[in-house]
This record gives sequence, structure tokens and C-alpha cells, in this order.
Amino acid sequence: MNLNLAPVTYGSDRAGLVCGFRFTAGQAGVPIDADDAAQWLALEPSASSTLATAAPHDDGEFLWLHFNLAHVSSEKWMHAHLDLPESFFEALREGSHSTRIEHQHGALLAVVNDVMFDFEQTPSDIATLWVYTHERLMITARLKPLRSIDRLRASVRDGERFDTPAELLIHLLRDQADLLVTIVRRSSTEVDRLEDQFLSRKSFDNRRDLGAMRRVLVRLQRLLAPEPGSIFRLLVRPPAWLSAQDVQSLRDSTEEFSLVLGDLSGLAERIKLLQEEIAARLTEQSNRTLFTLTLVTVLALPINIIAGLFGMNVGGIPLAENRHGFWFMVLVVVSFTALTGWWGFRRRSGGR
Repeated sequence: MNLNLAPVTYGSDRAGLVCGFRFTAGQAGVPIDADDAAQWLALEPSASSTLATAAPHDDGEFLWLHFNLAHVSSEKWMHAHLDLPESFFEALREGSHSTRIEHQHGALLAVVNDVMFDFEQTPSDIATLWVYTHERLMITARLKPLRSIDRLRASVRDGERFDTPAELLIHLLRDQADLLVTIVRRSSTEVDRLEDQFLSRKSFDNRRDLGAMRRVLVRLQRLLAPEPGSIFRLLVRPPAWLSAQDVQSLRDSTEEFSLVLGDLSGLAERIKLLQEEIAARLTEQSNRTLFTLTLVTVLALPINIIAGLFGMNVGGIPLAENRHGFWFMVLVVVSFTALTGWWGFRRRSGGR
């Protein structure tokens, strides 16, 4: 009996390649597998520093290879067929989640965090994408599926044309900005609803929802905020193979991303102010309840003292033989209680 012992690839092939496309200027991308990619790369010069020179391929032809790092063969295949700098593999091993785009050895090394947004997500559920981009090659690698990559892959399969690997990277950044816009809109709608409930004095139970939203927004802001600064530093000294149009597109996407991050920061600040207002109102309500309890205790103080004194089983208790002694003591207790209540309300009015 023959058993099928083929390893499970979970959406990728035996080399850990999730998807691959070969692009030619002015044409849509063509899907390729790991073997076709290896043959294409075999015609390229072995040194990464010469990738920008002339090669025995059609002019403007380049590859996009997307790998699954959870597959054990992905890094082996990249080491065997790709002349990538060691800094790229170091970034993979370090697992750094700080969003950035750096110019290293004539190429672009990027770390992009996917905004798979859900208020109930834990920090470990935010996925990270590592990107290496050169004139004729774009390599992306991830541990978990990313929605931004899925959208880019869908665009390529729908026939959208890309003339350079930089256009793929710019498209990826703009997809991320679009997702952030969706986050801001959804969050603003939810905050509006909670704010309306608060202003209508219906309930203060939405503090937990506000806290969860603020934690997620602050985390997203912390992960994504370094990106605009890193891109601006890149634009000062771009690689030589980046065209002027690509540089301008990077600048435009950076400005758009900065605006979205500003909206994200403003929404987080709005949630903070709403939390402070809710906390202040709850504190005021607690103070009123505490004052009421204190006032009741003070009003009961005279009768408790007098009852304690006259309840002693000792001789010499005054008014014990007086037929009007009971009503006299009632008058005394009522007088002291009224005096104490007047004093308490006066202090409360004076403290406002």
C-alpha cells in the first residue's frame, strides 16, 4: 500500500512560495512558480550589486516573489537562488515590527505592518511583512496572511499593470493607507455612538469599549508612525534606479499616509477626552452619593448620642420622673438634628 507522504504546504509550494509574478513593461503580470523563478534568476548576474546592469531578459522585465516564512524551505530557497543582503535575513530573524523603509546596498528594505483591524485583537495578531525591492526584483515574506498583500495580488491578477517594482511597493503602501482610512471611519462612527449615549446620560458602561479602542489605535499609531519619517529620509537620497515618477509617487503616498496618521492621532485624543469626561462625571456622582451617606450619618448622630446616654442602667438619669421628659428629649433631638442638617447643607453650598 502506497501512502501519500507529501508535506502539507498550507497555500505555498514546496519552496515556500505563496505566489510569484513576472512583469514586463506595459503588460500585466504573469504567474510563475518556484522553478520558473529559479530559471529566470539563473540568467541574472550573481552579485546583487549588478542587478541594476543589463541582463539577458526583456527590457523592463522584473519579478515579484512572495514567500511564507512559516514554511521551512522558504529561507533555504532564498539563500540558494537570491543574492539578498544579509541585513534582510537579519531582519527576518530579529522579527522587528518597527515600520520603516531603508536604503541599503542600492535596494529598498522595508518592514510593513498589516492593519488587520479588530478591536478584540491581541497585539500578537498584527502581522508584519518584510520587503526587499530592487530594480528587477521584489521579494516579500510574511509569517501570517496579510490583507494588504492579498489586495495587491488581486490587483495583479485583475490585470493591473506595473512597470517597476517600486510601483508594487507604492501600491502596497497605498493599500495600507486605505485600510487605515477604513479604521478611522469605523472608529469615528463607534465613538460618535458612545458619545451620544454619554450625552443622553443613558449609561456609563461604554468605558470598557472606549478603552479597548484607544489601546488598539495607540498601538497602530506606534507601529505605523515611524514610516513617514523613514520615507522622507529615503527621498533625500533615493536609489539611482528609482525614476523621478516613482520618487514623486512615494512622496505623495507618504503625505497621504501622514494625513491618515494625523486623523488616527486626533481620534485617539478624542477618545481620551471622552474617557476623562466620563471619569469626571462618575467622580461627581460618587461624591454626591458619599455626601448623602455622610449627611444621613451626621443627622442620626444626636439621637444616637442621647439614646446611648439615657440607655445606661445607672442612677441619676435626668427627667426619669418627669411626666413630660420624653417629649422634652424629642424636642432636643429634633432641634440638634435640624441644626446639624442646616450646618451640613451650608458647608456644601459654600464648598461649590
